[in-house]
Amino acid sequence: MSLVPWTIWLTLAGMAILSLPVWRHSAQHKWVALITALSGLAMATIAFLSYDISAGGVQGGLSLPWLPSLGISFSLGADGISVVLCLLTGLVAVSGVLFSWNIEKNSRAFFLLFLGLVGGVYGVFLANDLFLIFFFYELAIIPKFFLIAIWGHTRKDYAAMKLVLYSLVSSAAVLLGILLLVAASGTGSFDMQSLAAAKISEPVQIWLFPLLFLGFGVLAGLWPFHTWAPTGHVAAPTAASMLLAGVVMKLGAYGCLRVAVQLCPAGAAHWSGWVCALGAIAILFAALIALRQRDFKFVIGYSSVSHMGFVILGLGTLNATGLAGAVMQMFSHGVIAGLLFAVVGRMIYERTHTRMFGELSDLRHRLPFAFWTFVLAGAASMGLPGFSGFIAEIQVLIGTWKSQAIWLVPTVLGMAVTFAYTLQALHQGFFTPAAQGDTHASEQLPSITLPEKVAALLLLSATLWAGLNPEPLNRRIYPAVSAIAERVAAATAPAPQP
Repeated sequence: MSLVPWTIWLTLAGMAILSLPVWRHSAQHKWVALITALSGLAMATIAFLSYDISAGGVQGGLSLPWLPSLGISFSLGADGISVVLCLLTGLVAVSGVLFSWNIEKNSRAFFLLFLGLVGGVYGVFLANDLFLIFFFYELAIIPKFFLIAIWGHTRKDYAAMKLVLYSLVSSAAVLLGILLLVAASGTGSFDMQSLAAAKISEPVQIWLFPLLFLGFGVLAGLWPFHTWAPTGHVAAPTAASMLLAGVVMKLGAYGCLRVAVQLCPAGAAHWSGWVCALGAIAILFAALIALRQRDFKFVIGYSSVSHMGFVILGLGTLNATGLAGAVMQMFSHGVIAGLLFAVVGRMIYERTHTRMFGELSDLRHRLPFAFWTFVLAGAASMGLPGFSGFIAEIQVLIGTWKSQAIWLVPTVLGMAVTFAYTLQALHQGFFTPAAQGDTHASEQLPSITLPEKVAALLLLSATLWAGLNPEPLNRRIYPAVSAIAERVAAATAPAPQP
């Protein structure tokens, strides 16, 4: 059996161990959480390396009866997309624990919720039963509310409630879509392979697709239902921001691909132009909003929505190149966004107690490690060659050129604005001189800690690895997305003449 399911079992085991009353000090809670996250990353890495590329498909399957009378099973397995996203989850989880080394308030509860969210994310990426996907999907959403409401900052109650309301409405749409899909299939089963083989009529797919895609898309920051994301990112503690942008938003995008596109290929083809439009608009619109922000974390929050627009755009292309770019962008954005939120939320805000550009001064000298980390992360975010963002975005652009070339215009404009707000944030956040008479500007700030440096270097290494050597990722992603693209092509092919 594949080692990938062990990412779930080890996370649950870590939560059980952390719950034991023998751990009384916050330092112990942190070490248990770190060892658990490292164990998950180790299993995800081994599964990534051992995935049989020549065989392809879902591997390491585990299927146990759960509610057989309803056609529901506890079915797990991983294809090329799953192993890539599980690797991303492990990287962000380990980094999130390291960037939370300062947590003292209710540390046991914090890391229990943190690990619960991580375990739910692993479950979504590995589930091969549609109901199980929804189960883990909801399991991952619940801890977000408490992490923001208890340990958050700016308008945390408002942000937590807004996130929950958006999640409830979108989850209701997803559940309704799933039930209608199973009913329309006539299989009486929630098994993904059975549903993919079912003959669902084109008109039914056309109406089911937007219900599923929009339902999942809300969590992916789909424009115009994106407003929960910047608010939630800003209010959340650093580790929660990293998980929210790094992997939780990917749950929505994964659902759009794995459920909406894969199981409703004719519907996806019918609505592909609209999907591309929403993706391209998000890229440009959110970038323009980011350009106008004066709160450093809001810049990163809207930047996150803009970059997720590339994922939506890639999904709308429905060709292997564009879909591969979308998955690569999920990985790339997860690593880069996590790092950017860590720089702003942990390295800067926790030391200066402000995120407003007008109140930050000369940070390139006062926090040199944070400065150079932001320079590299910003370069990756702008999609410069050598970083993962370049590989992901160029694939999405090529895929868009092949199928929906008109949407390259707002996309390229959005990329230009991305350069503008990133350079503006770099200048205003790190190069602004201290105002005359400002005595606080000369105060020495606490140095960047060793856990923070290790976590930052881990995420930087990941984006450089994917940018300089994308082949290991692409060799796993392409067979999986090619199969989905072929399903779409087959669903839209003209019927043979008698």
